[in-house]
Amino acid sequence: MSENCTPSQCASCGENCPSRMAPQSMIEKLAGGCRVGKVIGVVSGKGGVGKSLVTSLLAVKMNSRGKRTAILDGDITGPSIPKSFGLGIDGLTVSADNLMVPATTATGIQIISSNLLLDHETDPVIWRGPVLAGVVKQFWNQTLWKDIDYMFVDMPPGTGDVPLTVFQSLPVDGIIIVTSPQELVSMIVEKAVNMARKMDIPIIGIVENMSYVTCPCCGQKITVFGESHIDETAASFGIPVLAKIPMDPKIAEHVDEGTVEYLDVDWLDAAADRIAADQEQ
Repeated sequence: MSENCTPSQCASCGENCPSRMAPQSMIEKLAGGCRVGKVIGVVSGKGGVGKSLVTSLLAVKMNSRGKRTAILDGDITGPSIPKSFGLGIDGLTVSADNLMVPATTATGIQIISSNLLLDHETDPVIWRGPVLAGVVKQFWNQTLWKDIDYMFVDMPPGTGDVPLTVFQSLPVDGIIIVTSPQELVSMIVEKAVNMARKMDIPIIGIVENMSYVTCPCCGQKITVFGESHIDETAASFGIPVLAKIPMDPKIAEHVDEGTVEYLDVDWLDAAADRIAADQEQ
């Protein structure tokens, strides 16, 4: 704004000063020659609800449907994606153009994660928020993403620097909220819903993890954490429940052995259908 201007003059002023310019997009561009089709964020209002598991299973599901799939592990200080797929710290290379080349899993899923950059996988990442946010941007715009149809972004819990950076800097098409059956679920879901709506990010639906245990003898579903209220909570926000994932020993077995892409389950079929349907609209 010029020093001779007053706010009341803006409507009739013809000058193209910064005060009259439209806000500029903060979306970061991919490196040259890269393509990413649809970007899906996987979020939670608190930690320990299985967000990384849901991210992994969604990527595996879409990959099994013949889609070129990738995971951007945005949980910089608590990365678990590489271990789930059996990837070691030597899984990342650099291209001739000085771009990071994602590690590729046995079935072809491309993955970028801070744990692929460390000297030892147990080394802590002790960085402040702005540095973490900068790394997420680098994972997006300094990585050689080869013709990706679906990218799933595993975000850290909460509503801090990294989720904010992802929402503002990546072209996020929608998010999936992961939660668990405890009583405080309504408050936790509401935090994630409110952030997404304030950032104008579409909410695809909710996935409830650790929803129940199936008795090996009679097949009855046992609600270990008490009766779930996820359906009522989702309905109050007008959001669909996409899946209820049980507590199952084979989940831990596959994750611990790094073979999550061979976990053949149908829990997230409806979520994958919804994601694919949104792409076609």
